[in-house]
Amino acid sequence: MAIAHVLKMEEKKGYTVKDIYALPEGKRAELIDGHWYDMAAPSRVHQDIISILTWRLNDYISKKGGNCRVYPAPFAVFLSHDNKNYLEPDVSVVCDPNKLSDRGCEGAPDLVMEVVSPSTMRRDYALKLFKYRAAGVKEYWIINPETRAINTYLFSTDEEEEIAGQITFDEKLVSGLYPDFEIVLADLL
Repeated sequence: MAIAHVLKMEEKKGYTVKDIYALPEGKRAELIDGHWYDMAAPSRVHQDIISILTWRLNDYISKKGGNCRVYPAPFAVFLSHDNKNYLEPDVSVVCDPNKLSDRGCEGAPDLVMEVVSPSTMRRDYALKLFKYRAAGVKEYWIINPETRAINTYLFSTDEEEEIAGQITFDEKLVSGLYPDFEIVLADLL
């Protein structure tokens, strides 16, 4: 029954969040503008990076007495109020408690991190970059374990203003939202 349901899903056009909730247990996917994207199991390095960043950010926010919350995947993010977008960023930082519901984050997180895998590269570098910026995400990190590079984007409310950079795992990663938060991934992997 579950396999037939998945095959039927792949033939359908214009998916909605309802289709996500109808998935068989253990199967994960994302929706971007009604297009379906299967999610493969992450690698060990992918999970190490997510764990390290989640732990370090939680520790930083706790020590600063901040009200932001850090959520590793799987954590549902509904960027818009339609039923055609459902994302599970690898790490989401949400500072507005009014955006949090039992479903996940209703709107744009403040900081989003995606760890690139071969199957997600095009989505992470192009499609998600556009969607996150348009939805109001303030900062976006794309972490590529294969190239050992981190692309960072700090978005402004002014559409013309965007600060982008790229560093290696051996360099100090500094957040635009938290200027005193620093991490060198190579030291922790």
